[in-house]
Order: sequence, then structure tokens, then C-alpha cells
Amino acid sequence: MAKIAVIYYSATGTVHKIAEQIAKGAEDAGAEVRFRRVPELAPAEAIASNEGWQQHVTEVNPHVQEATIDDLDWADGFAIGSPTRFGLPTSQLKQFLDTTGGLWAEGKLVGKLATAFTSASTAHGGLESTVLAISNTFYHWGALILPPGYSTPELYAAGTPYGITQHTGDLTEGTTAAANAQGKRLAEYAAKLAGAPVSA
Repeated sequence: MAKIAVIYYSATGTVHKIAEQIAKGAEDAGAEVRFRRVPELAPAEAIASNEGWQQHVTEVNPHVQEATIDDLDWADGFAIGSPTRFGLPTSQLKQFLDTTGGLWAEGKLVGKLATAFTSASTAHGGLESTVLAISNTFYHWGALILPPGYSTPELYAAGTPYGITQHTGDLTEGTTAAANAQGKRLAEYAAKLAGAPVSA
């Protein structure tokens, strides 16, 4: 059985919803999944100034365990996501990634599978740039980047070969299907690398 860590930051909930669907796809493929969020760093007054942000922090965050570097050490593969901020991942996700130096120095992330995902409030707000920016960390880890590509009908229809993306808000049917497919693909290839049987 492959071990998959889905680690994300979400402010108003869109990335959280994508992460849930990626995790579901991995579980459906037979993987053991750790579903984790990185810590919130924003001050309370900033969160309170946005109704959707405050609602997500209040209603969702208490029910999702915070990520630790142990989750990366444990996993055969990981999906990492963040909202887009000026074409880059959020400072919350970046802070978590910056704590992985010990694992990197010990070579514990080399050869693990990695994939990324994001959301933004506009159609051309730096979505692909954010996925590529997250992937820069994977290069330094020596991880094996597994993009979704156009590898299934769902992913072909989504048209996001770098990693699943979505405008802020409720997930479309296409994004849901594509995120499931991205998670399943990650779990299947992680299982192959780990020498575990892949479920049908």
C-alpha cells in the first residue's frame, strides 16, 4: 500500500476542497492517506476582515490536523497545494516548506513522488506559475515530479497538465473529477515505486 501525504494551505476553502478530492482519489486507489494543513500565520485581524477566511478558519481548520515534516518523511508521495499569491504560493505554505531542511540534508525526500495544485480568484492570476513555483522545492528535494498531464479523460478535459487548478469558490464537476484523477495517479505510481500492489 502506498503512503500519500496531501498537504495544503487554504484561506477561504477552495484549495481545501481540491485537497479533499485528491485525497479521495488516492484512497480510492488503495493508498493510506495523511490529510494535513499547514499552520495559519496571518494575524487574527486580517482573517476577521474576510468573512470567508474567518468562516474557514473557524469551521474547518480545527478538524484538520496540522502538517509536520514527519508526514513527508513517512510518505511515498505527496500532493502539495496553496492558493496563488502574485503567481507564488502563500507564505504559510512556504514557511512549512522552509522547515524541511533537515530532511533534505539527510536525503530523505530523494526519489519520492510529488505533485502540486492551486487556486486563484481570476482565470489568469498566476495559476501555472504557482504550481511551477511549488515544484521548484521538489527539484531541490530530489523528488520525482508527477504532473497530471493529459493522462486520463478527466485530466484531458481539465486541461491543466501542470497540476489541478480552480477559480476560487465551489469546485466544478470537471475540477472534482480531475483532482480525483490526480490523486489516483499519484497513489498508483507511488505504489509502483514502493513495490506494492496497485488496486484496480
